[in-house]
Amino acid sequence: MTLDKLIIEFDKGLRTLLAPAQSARPLPGRNLPEAALSDADKQHAAALMRVNHVGEVCAQALYQGQALTARNPDTKAALDEAAREETEHLAWCEARITALGGRKSLLNPLWYSGALAMGMTAGALGDKWNLGFLAETERQVEAHLHGHLDSLPAADAKSRAVVEQMKQDEARHADTAVAHGGRALPKVVAGLMRAASKVMTATAYRV
Repeated sequence: MTLDKLIIEFDKGLRTLLAPAQSARPLPGRNLPEAALSDADKQHAAALMRVNHVGEVCAQALYQGQALTARNPDTKAALDEAAREETEHLAWCEARITALGGRKSLLNPLWYSGALAMGMTAGALGDKWNLGFLAETERQVEAHLHGHLDSLPAADAKSRAVVEQMKQDEARHADTAVAHGGRALPKVVAGLMRAASKVMTATAYRV
């Protein structure tokens, strides 16, 4: 990797962790009224959106690592496009965390570093496994977001609109990865990914 490329990738990481994310698309649910939630419901919704924000931080790192080691230009383009939409998700989650009076995870640098290493490893295994890893990741995120729709306060229509749009985007990313030739991962690998995700979500809900 050239020095220029290394600087660019380092800058991406700093912007993900430190700079406010930007979205080309409008915030879903922007025209809906802010619900009058109890303190407990507001704290719960903010914690769930913090978990989602951590997921998007990890997505940025995963796609960055995968794109760095992808061999096929089409594969790299698919990863870059997904990363752009994940940046929008990052911005949406930040907006809801702020509106709900919450905070982002204190462990974001740790989550980012681990996800970047995983992404680079997946990319090094070859494009078909790289895309298969992307597809499995997105399917698990989609299922995770479905669970959040069940758990978010029913009155918090603004957060629910954000999560619903994210869920649709993640499903499309998974379909795109399969269409580009992604292979189904071994069940044991998918199971390990789910176990790691449970640890991350349980921790991010509180920290």
